[in-house]
Amino acid sequence: MNGPEIHLSVAPELHLFVAAERRGGRTVLATDGASTLGHVVESLGIPLTEAGRLLVDGRDVPASHIPAAGESVEVRAVRRPQQVAGAPLRFLLDVHLGTLARRLRLLGVDAAYFSEDIGDPALAAYSAREQRVLLSRDRGLLRRRELWAGAYVYSDRPKDQLDDVLSRFAPALAPWTRCVACNGELKDTTKDSVSGLLEDGTQRSYDVFAQCTACERVYWSGAHHSSLQTIVDDALRAYGDTQTQTQTQRQAS
Repeated sequence: MNGPEIHLSVAPELHLFVAAERRGGRTVLATDGASTLGHVVESLGIPLTEAGRLLVDGRDVPASHIPAAGESVEVRAVRRPQQVAGAPLRFLLDVHLGTLARRLRLLGVDAAYFSEDIGDPALAAYSAREQRVLLSRDRGLLRRRELWAGAYVYSDRPKDQLDDVLSRFAPALAPWTRCVACNGELKDTTKDSVSGLLEDGTQRSYDVFAQCTACERVYWSGAHHSSLQTIVDDALRAYGDTQTQTQTQRQAS
């Protein structure tokens, strides 16, 4: 770009997206005089899902603003917790975030996930159709115009990914109420009604069961309960409220 020059500063939280020379204080950037500020931000490598307030000479402007010569532009990070307007808070995760999807479901958060790669266009269309926030580490995917809403997942470690999403969106937590396999809702059930789906040892050892209303998978407090309980306890301690701590505790087979 060889048009009007603007003075640009990028929030420290967004430095991982931009070239090293753009990370320190204000820098001079040449624009083409026709592109929107949103396009300029994306050309730097920053997905608009991660850009918060856009300030020009100290005043808020929309992403559609066309920068003029000499303007001072400040790109801030999304403010946390982020409010998502227009629909109940629900998520869609790309194929690389399966562990995060299961942990969100463990906490009762509505998290759709496809175990096979259905392609970026299909994911973006699904996000728009169901009004779900798409979570991804793919910057290109987050730039698709048909997305309803999206968010970059900043870590590749499941624990940090979960903390990232919970701190950013503050979803209501209702542990042990969703199927970690398919995202369906769980309901209490009797041993007799699911006996045909249980092994003999499980029938002898456990009395309290729940079943997914969608895929019919059966849940009980099994051998892996302790490790999952730790995930739940940590999330409730940091992000939950006292009401969510009364939920019945269950563990998948």
